[in-house]
Formats: sequence, C-alpha cells, structure tokens
Amino acid sequence: MRFFDLKQKEVINICTCRSLGCVGDLDIDCNTGCILFLIIPGPGKFCWFLGREYEYVIPWKCIVQIGADIILVDVHEEDVRRKCN
Repeated sequence: MRFFDLKQKEVINICTCRSLGCVGDLDIDCNTGCILFLIIPGPGKFCWFLGREYEYVIPWKCIVQIGADIILVDVHEEDVRRKCN
C-alpha cells in the first residue's frame, strides 16, 4: 500500500464510533523503516484559516483494521491528542 492510498482513508475510532479525519502524515523510524504513528490533523481553529489547535497521533499498534475505505483504530482520544504549535 502506498502513502497516497492511506491518505484517502477515513480514520474511525471504534471506542466512540467517531471519525477522526483522514491521514495527514506518518511518523517513520529511519533506522527500521517501520511506521510508528499515523498523524491525523484536528479541526481548524476558525473557519480553517488560523491553522489547527491539535492533531491526533495514533500509534501503529492501535490500528485494528485497514479496509478499502476506512482505518479502524482503538484509542482514547485524549491520550492521542497532541497540541499543535
């Protein structure tokens, strides 16, 4: 699977049955080449103009299943929410 394919998939939290958004970036271990985290941008601050307040950083081990259109994850959102600068 290519990164482009991952970016097209919606990430759903199975704990809350809520959409977190689509994959925006990956965190990759340079030594092993393994994906460590999926990074999903959070909602915009004000009409998407002023950037984002936070993003979701989902550990690869929290992915339950990758389907044709969605990625199911099992996370507590407050634990994976990271404040943006």
